[in-house]
Amino acid sequence: MLKSLRLAALVSVITLTPFGFAGAFAGPLKVVASFSIIEDFAKNVGGDRIEVTTLVGPDGDAHVYEPKPADAMAMNKADVVLVNGLHFEGFLQRLVEASATKASIVELTKGVEPIKMKEEFAEGEAEGGHADHHHGDIDPHAFQSIANAKIYVKNIADAFCAADKDGCDTYKANAEAYTQKLTETDKDVKATIASIPEDKRIIITSHDAFGYFEHEYGLAFLAPEGISTEAEASAADVAALIKQVKEDKASAVFVENITNARLIEQIASETGLKVGGTLYSDALSPADGPASTYIDMMHHNVATIKGAIVGS
Repeated sequence: MLKSLRLAALVSVITLTPFGFAGAFAGPLKVVASFSIIEDFAKNVGGDRIEVTTLVGPDGDAHVYEPKPADAMAMNKADVVLVNGLHFEGFLQRLVEASATKASIVELTKGVEPIKMKEEFAEGEAEGGHADHHHGDIDPHAFQSIANAKIYVKNIADAFCAADKDGCDTYKANAEAYTQKLTETDKDVKATIASIPEDKRIIITSHDAFGYFEHEYGLAFLAPEGISTEAEASAADVAALIKQVKEDKASAVFVENITNARLIEQIASETGLKVGGTLYSDALSPADGPASTYIDMMHHNVATIKGAIVGS
């Protein structure tokens, strides 16, 4: 009933306008980004040729976000809508239908090789545990690998070229320049991880957002919650994790910017580990924070991990 009322509220604010990609644009390309990391990618590719509206802003959690009427209006007026895909944005389908948008909905994970969620969470789902039912067995956090971030950037450039042919050369040049910066960041991240002893590369975070980071860079992440923050960890989940931490000798525990620190503090207390700081998982920090861009986020996360384990 509540979702129906929200949907009705979204629909009530929409005024349909004619739309088409053909011909020149009178102003900047109107872009909607589903969350802050995608916004940063879009700005790096689009520059001053685009105007971006972001649905889930800094420190926001797209897993549990509830769309507002203003979001439906922005979607309706958009030329391009950029989303993660892989069911990361649980609100997306409702919002698309409510907004009656004619924009291209571009899933930026197209071309990414998805990885499965960790086995313990897949089993939890089958047994009615805490695994997230929206995502199935696929991990949607593909942006946590810089190699995948490059795929996002290419998909954005292609989408902008399709919507604004006059700006295509600019979009491609911007994407190429930004991709070079991502390549340098990737080298820095790998060098930092290499400086952490292999037997100290097990760490704990709030929810299972770092599977692609683990796959790409060789750290092991344990988490009491599954792929989504939507489902809370049970007492049994937490007890099992604490037991695993003690057996595997995890090196550090971290809070995430989008989750409540209470659970991590409990785990830290019961395992004797110190909270090593805040990692940015599904959202950037505000502009005055340490992770206000994707590149800053990757540098901050890896430096925070290294600092907690071996010192800065």
